[in-house]
Amino acid sequence: MSRPPLPLGTWGTINRTQVGPKVWKADTRFRDFDGRTRQVQRRASTGAKAEAALKEYLLTRSRAGRVGEVTAETRVRDVGELWLAQIREEGRAATTLDAYEDAMRLHVVPGIGMLQVRELTVSVCDRLLRSVKTNTGPAAAKHAKTVLNGLVGLAARHDAIKYNPVREVSKITQTKKAARSLTLPEVRKIRAGLLADPEAVSRDLPTLVDFMLGTGLRIGEAIAVTEPALNLKAATVEVRATVVRSRGTGLILQPTTKTPSGWRQLHLPAWLVAVLKAHESPENEWDLIFPSQHGKIRDRSNTNSDVRDALDKLGFDWVTTHVFRKTTATLLDEGGLTVREIADQLGHKRISITQDTYFGRHQASPKAAGALGAITEGQTPANGPETGSTESVE
Repeated sequence: MSRPPLPLGTWGTINRTQVGPKVWKADTRFRDFDGRTRQVQRRASTGAKAEAALKEYLLTRSRAGRVGEVTAETRVRDVGELWLAQIREEGRAATTLDAYEDAMRLHVVPGIGMLQVRELTVSVCDRLLRSVKTNTGPAAAKHAKTVLNGLVGLAARHDAIKYNPVREVSKITQTKKAARSLTLPEVRKIRAGLLADPEAVSRDLPTLVDFMLGTGLRIGEAIAVTEPALNLKAATVEVRATVVRSRGTGLILQPTTKTPSGWRQLHLPAWLVAVLKAHESPENEWDLIFPSQHGKIRDRSNTNSDVRDALDKLGFDWVTTHVFRKTTATLLDEGGLTVREIADQLGHKRISITQDTYFGRHQASPKAAGALGAITEGQTPANGPETGSTESVE
């Protein structure tokens, strides 16, 4: 029976041989990472020096072959760094990378970073995620789970772990609030109130809010719209980018939207076209329609705070900029558009998101009774004749 091969990146017995006056050779068999076993040697003036030189070379060769390799003994924090490096190479959005890096730095590394991959079990992963949910919230726990699932998946692809324990952890539940949108009288009150507020006018909030209500854009998408993307003659706008804050760079116009279906061309209502024609944008190097007061890219957080201040004065402390988006969706639904058409307007890939999250007020329509009347159409009710019937019941 042939002897088993050496493990990858390891070597066999080192032999010393004197090959000349004051010349010694140390040699061994080394199994490279392509699976081939090769004879390797080093020479020196003594046998000990030759062996030391060979061992140093073998260690260097082994480490070089193991760069990026994950084993059962690799620390979780190191696997996490390798996974993040791969995610960066994939060209993920800056905001996504920032969220993953935060989850790694704030939760995964402090919680289990020093564990070895072989120590990752369902209970270990579940305990970490439950702790994050309790101390920070469900949203943070979901981000931590995504990161943990990614790095463990990487370890599994390197055969460092036999299965992914993150798949078996408890489900992270989060109570969802029912969607709430503005009624038309509320919309009109907000529009009038913003126009009457000098501070809101100085911050260009009336037109920005009109733009969001008339398009359903996210706040980041709305403040990223540029002059070339807006065609008032054709009454259209192209959603090409979104504003994000990139770590180490600052505010940028990210040339891709939140989802692959985010890029879209929208038709503008006539009233919004009139509003935009009367609007004057401060000069800025990006040709933004809604730059900051200083001609820079608007910060989403600061803009939300400005809107919050203005709405608080009007008694709408429950309204956020995202409520404008839900209001648009609800008005389109009430206007008879299909869910697919509304999802396309909002830039949703799945219509289930539109239905479950964006339709507000949940008021029953009186049209329902008429539609359900078809159940007994042309039939005599069990408790008597239908209204208006000329038939008699014997």
